[in-house]
Amino acid sequence: MARLFGAGMAYDAFLLGFRIPNLTRDLFAEGALSSAFVPTFTEYLTQKSRQEAAALANLVATAVIIVVGSLCLAGVIFSPQLVMLLAPGFAEVPGKFELAVRMTRIMFPFLLLVALAAQAMGILNACNQFAVPALASTFFNVGSILAGLALGFWAGPWIGLEPIEGMAVGVVIGGALQLIWQVPSLHRAGFRFRPRIDWDDPGLRRIIRLMGPAILGGAAVQINILVNTNFASRVDDALRGPDGPVSWLGYAFRFMQLPLALFGVAIASATLPSISRSVANGLMDEFRRTLARSLGVVFLLTLPSAVGLVVLGEAMIGAIYQGGKFEQYDTQQTALALSCYALGLTGYAAIKVLTPAFYALGDSRTPMYVSLLSIGVNLAAVILLLRYTRLGHAGLALSTSAVALVGFAVLFWALRNRLGGLDGRNLLESGLKVLVASAVMGALIAMLREGLQAAWGISRLARLGELALAIPAGLLVFYALCRLLRVAELELALSAAAGPLRRFLAMRRARIL
Repeated sequence: MARLFGAGMAYDAFLLGFRIPNLTRDLFAEGALSSAFVPTFTEYLTQKSRQEAAALANLVATAVIIVVGSLCLAGVIFSPQLVMLLAPGFAEVPGKFELAVRMTRIMFPFLLLVALAAQAMGILNACNQFAVPALASTFFNVGSILAGLALGFWAGPWIGLEPIEGMAVGVVIGGALQLIWQVPSLHRAGFRFRPRIDWDDPGLRRIIRLMGPAILGGAAVQINILVNTNFASRVDDALRGPDGPVSWLGYAFRFMQLPLALFGVAIASATLPSISRSVANGLMDEFRRTLARSLGVVFLLTLPSAVGLVVLGEAMIGAIYQGGKFEQYDTQQTALALSCYALGLTGYAAIKVLTPAFYALGDSRTPMYVSLLSIGVNLAAVILLLRYTRLGHAGLALSTSAVALVGFAVLFWALRNRLGGLDGRNLLESGLKVLVASAVMGALIAMLREGLQAAWGISRLARLGELALAIPAGLLVFYALCRLLRVAELELALSAAAGPLRRFLAMRRARIL
């Protein structure tokens, strides 16, 4: 996308059109629905029969089709109003507002598809199946890109689609593939969709009850995104004017989603079914241990990732994005935004683990209150950073990181008080050790980067060489320092990573014998 469309009107409009259903996706799909559905569904699997669990899954799927389908229809009808609310600055550029409305209308059905895919993911995770749902997003990415390129650049002239419109249709096709990929695994697990609706069903009512505060809490996050997008659409860059800031922020956050998905979301997805079973069986000590271990691994993996994104962000973005319509100036501005987003990476990932823990305990109000608090934190940070600094779009990224860090601190404090402790002293000690190791790693990588840039320059090939040397060197330094400082979570992470390899080798030996 960067090579084809750069950072300008077309990608700004595409990004906004994709963001609007994404806002509601976090509310009704991967956010509130997953957090409310998985604990209830896990309880049904643990304490009731699989048939009752399947009946609950069908009830929820039918309700999702009715409610979210209606929301998609309303979104298509009221797309102009939504675009004006989210990005009023687009109306100042001829054609940009109209293009954003078309993008929104094309991509809104993606919401329904991803809501059903999120429920399928929750069912499989509750059944201790993680590989298939984890690969579902890959099918979305690959499917949306291939279909978008085919429709936008090959078939587009024949069917009257502009290239960027073809990419938007590709997003919907990718969403369908994300759902379809999981269906065979659902069937093998004994879950087949049969339309069924009963609004008085106790399981469905409980999920709706849990979703209510979760939607309000999630709405606070979306309000923050709305505020930041609104301000970004009106940021006037010194060289690019209004075309660029929205894209730079989008490219940067997309890049940061790699470690967030690999570590934060993955750890949260594996943690939620486990802690839900602990609560269902009344094993609160096990609940605390599992949650503390998960947070420790989050610190271990995200702190060095954040440092790496700050130090090597420009090289990464230049090597991957730069070229075609994405210029050197776009690389610099995107890297600046990425550095500011990276400061909140640990907070983002930890919230992904902590928030579902409250839902597993049947408490959906605390995350809601913390999310509502974040509105004030975000608005204050945005106003202060834009008014009293010259960071521009990077100030918006920095405000987002501030919200993540404050939210993590408040959620951790609330959960610790509720549980009577969360191994906070050991977590603090471990986190400080990882932070020291990450800082030393970052300083050494920065020195290596400066030397390589002085010798090789900043061409794409030079940047690839820089990354090829700096990333392994940083990993070795970080690993050695964690060993030296005796970071307990290091062994846990290595054991988890080695588990699949050991199982594979055991299977190979069994076949040979």
